[in-house]
Amino acid sequence: MTILVTGATGTVGRHVIHHLIARGATVRALVRHPDTAQLPDAVERVQGDLLDVDALREAFKGVSTLFLLNAVVADEFTQALITLNVARDAGVQRVLYLSVIHADRYVNVPYFAGKFGVERMLEQMGFSATVLRPAYFMDNDLTIKDVVLGYGVYPMPVGSKGLAMIDAADIGEIAALELLSRDQAVHDSALTRINLVGPDTLTGVDIAGIWSEVLGRTIAYGGDDTAPFEQNLRRFMPAWMAYDMRQMAERFLSDGMVPETGDVARLTRRLGRPLRSYRDFATAVAATA
Repeated sequence: MTILVTGATGTVGRHVIHHLIARGATVRALVRHPDTAQLPDAVERVQGDLLDVDALREAFKGVSTLFLLNAVVADEFTQALITLNVARDAGVQRVLYLSVIHADRYVNVPYFAGKFGVERMLEQMGFSATVLRPAYFMDNDLTIKDVVLGYGVYPMPVGSKGLAMIDAADIGEIAALELLSRDQAVHDSALTRINLVGPDTLTGVDIAGIWSEVLGRTIAYGGDDTAPFEQNLRRFMPAWMAYDMRQMAERFLSDGMVPETGDVARLTRRLGRPLRSYRDFATAVAATA
């Protein structure tokens, strides 16, 4: 049977497809530009997006399982609901959905609230679904590496509760393993939720300390003020998105992104290897600077 992957050309989607193909799965991808999508030759391409109902109907023909990954866009929630409705009409029952950790707690953050709404749809409409709830992607810090390296400041307002940052490659491999497991499960299997976290829960000061050790010079933590964080984001993203990200940062400060007991051990067993650490990430970035 065929697994349909959305978000196939993004960082996580590429990792998912790589691991599915390596394990012999038949993969189809919904992409806007099939001719230029840099995907393995083995991947079947269907042109369209998550608001293109006709393309979705075509993409779901013969599909057994859906990997649903939405970009952070203003109509993300609508995209997800339309996709799941079309999937259900096509007889697709098995779904793996990439949500976010604490989606049920960060209720004032649009990005999180929308994902929790999708989780509720999966539950209420009886899909045989696995919900992956990743914490903050450590790969996101590639966007601020020049500030760290050039100005000696780690600028993300992480706070003192801590974030269990996870590597996108680990997310992709876990997602592929869970997709294959879900693809082989019976239609009426219960919905399950899995937190995706890194091996360490780090505060802002902790992260600045790691950069200091890796670079051999002092890197300061920029502090907990989220107002300049929002203003900096507005230089390269829409105002609504920058505000959304600020609300997320506010919840970093008040709640953190903290694993539940046993999360790290379960993921380590699932991968059969250690999770990538933030220190490994920082070391790799420093080596290419």
